[in-house]
Amino acid sequence: MNSIKMPEKFLYEIWKDQSFIKELTTKDGQQIQVVDIGIENKELSGPDFKNARIKIGNITFMGDVEIDGHLSDWKTHGHYINKKYNSVILHAALNNDSQKGFVFTSDGRKVHSISLSPFLKSDISKTLQRAILSERKNRIYRMACSEINEEISEKEKLNFVYDLGLKRFKDKCNKMLERLKELVYLKELNFKEPIIKYELDENFYNRTYKQSDFDNKEIWQQLIYESVFEALGYSKNKEIMKSLAKSANIHFLESLGRDNDFIIKVEAALFSISGLLPDVKNLPDEETSAYTKKLYETWNSIKSRYDSHKYYAVQWHFFKLRPQNFPTIRIAGGARLVERLLKGNLIGMAIEKIERIDDISKLTNALRSLFIIKGDGFWKDHYVFDQPAKVEINYFVGASRTDEILVNIILPILSLYFEIFNKKELNKKVIKMYLDFYQKSENNLVNEVASTLFLRDVWKRSIFYQGMIELFRNYCSREKCLECNIGKKLFT
Repeated sequence: MNSIKMPEKFLYEIWKDQSFIKELTTKDGQQIQVVDIGIENKELSGPDFKNARIKIGNITFMGDVEIDGHLSDWKTHGHYINKKYNSVILHAALNNDSQKGFVFTSDGRKVHSISLSPFLKSDISKTLQRAILSERKNRIYRMACSEINEEISEKEKLNFVYDLGLKRFKDKCNKMLERLKELVYLKELNFKEPIIKYELDENFYNRTYKQSDFDNKEIWQQLIYESVFEALGYSKNKEIMKSLAKSANIHFLESLGRDNDFIIKVEAALFSISGLLPDVKNLPDEETSAYTKKLYETWNSIKSRYDSHKYYAVQWHFFKLRPQNFPTIRIAGGARLVERLLKGNLIGMAIEKIERIDDISKLTNALRSLFIIKGDGFWKDHYVFDQPAKVEINYFVGASRTDEILVNIILPILSLYFEIFNKKELNKKVIKMYLDFYQKSENNLVNEVASTLFLRDVWKRSIFYQGMIELFRNYCSREKCLECNIGKKLFT
């Protein structure tokens, strides 16, 4: 069979379907029985199917499966030197461009490698067609009522989505409150995060919090810091970005002082603790920029103050990300946010604008300006260390990401702040701002839900945008149609 080109996402469907014309065998003739195909890996790196069970000969192996277009891709894609692939128990590819029946992991383990082509029906076009139809059927944004919800009036849909958007906002406020209480409690116990794994005891859950418990400015700064860092990580780096903000916390960053070198100290700390800063001792001098050397020297001068967790470069995702979304750029933007939090009185400025500006449109723009971060310094023309970018980076945090941060983080935190300190009129203003907010960002899930509900333009208003996310995640994707106001009318 000649070499066949097929997108990997369709190869995954062939693996899931397991419709082969004969039993799979290794190159040396051992029978392969797929006991469990595993769970498809939705991350941007690592093996394609996790936790599979494959019987080869008389032994059942438990681990991961990697699917490639060609057998040689194992080496071409660098899997043989990537520790993430050390758990692979079977390497399968569509095309046989190698005479070898094995590949090797970075720790030297031998893994069977097979070509799927001999086990597929001769009419590959039909196999591809089935794979395409299967992939479409399993798309994440499928809604059960997509064919019939036109029977529900637009007003009914809008009312339901509006209520869900308001619920989502209140849920975010409650989530922020729980984290705030946790920060108060941890500060009293002098616990460090995230290296210490802990369970909050009954004293935490039974405690009644007073207004005075939330007077400490540092806990509000920490709440904003870690929440924004999580948002800057997007889906692929959000957990480690949040963990980084917990490790290199506000208390530690505050200890670095507030002199003119503050931003370089914060960058040195964040890049070193994250594990992303190269070791200049192992780099040729001509390949190392003055900036990288400066970070290295700065970290050496301040690292004695740090006694928490450190991370590794391999824990960060760069693969298939747009360069503007690289964690290096997001950390650079986050460092400038920290500067605004600690040196620029960011929280106080946001409160002052809400107190002073009555026009909601002007207030929205004023708050946006506090969180938009323009590109500057070394990272204005670099995506990674010591490799210049072809295009300048105008913004570390642009308008779309700022809107996401405002809607999902800042407005809920400000609403919570005004509620705790009994400033009812200011809280009403924040909620009104949320209700009237039109965000610049787009979301594939929201676009799909809006299209399916025939509400194509209303998503631009944040309360509907958030309501559509709530609808899909808590009803559609969980098949809770009979608990949804739309589904109740359609399916009962």
